[in-house]
Amino acid sequence: MPENLLAPGAVLALWTLIMLTWAGVTRFQAFGKAGIDLKTAPPGGRGADLEGVLPPLTNWKSHNYTHLLEQPTLFYAVIVFLHLSGGSTDLTRGLAWAYVVLRIVHSLWQATVNRIPVRFTIFALATLCLLALSLLAVIATLG
Repeated sequence: MPENLLAPGAVLALWTLIMLTWAGVTRFQAFGKAGIDLKTAPPGGRGADLEGVLPPLTNWKSHNYTHLLEQPTLFYAVIVFLHLSGGSTDLTRGLAWAYVVLRIVHSLWQATVNRIPVRFTIFALATLCLLALSLLAVIATLG
C-alpha cells in the first residue's frame, strides 16, 4: 500500500473520469438507437431530460457519475485534512483505500447490475469508512 494518503484520492478522481467516459460513450451510442439527432436537439437540454428516453442500462452509468461527484467530495476534503494534520497512518490509509475500492465496486455494480439491496450495502460500507476517516480527521486536526 502506498504511503501517501493522497493516492486513494487521485485514484478515485481518475475513476470518476473513467465513469464519465463510459457514460458518454454509451449515451452517444444510445442516441442513434433512440433516434436522437444532437444537431436538432432543443437548446438547454440536460442529461436528466434523457430519463425515460434512453434505456436504463445506459442511464445507470450517468447516475453513477453523478454519485461520484456527491459523497466523494467529502472524502477528498477529509484525506486532505488528514494529510495536512499528520493523520496519515496505516489505519487512515487502509480506510481510504477501502473507501476507494468500495466506490469502484459500487460503480461497476450500479452501471451493470444495479440491484438496490447490494448497491446499498456497498454504499453503506463505503460510508462507514468515510465516517471513520472523518472522525480520525477531527481527532488529528484538534490534536
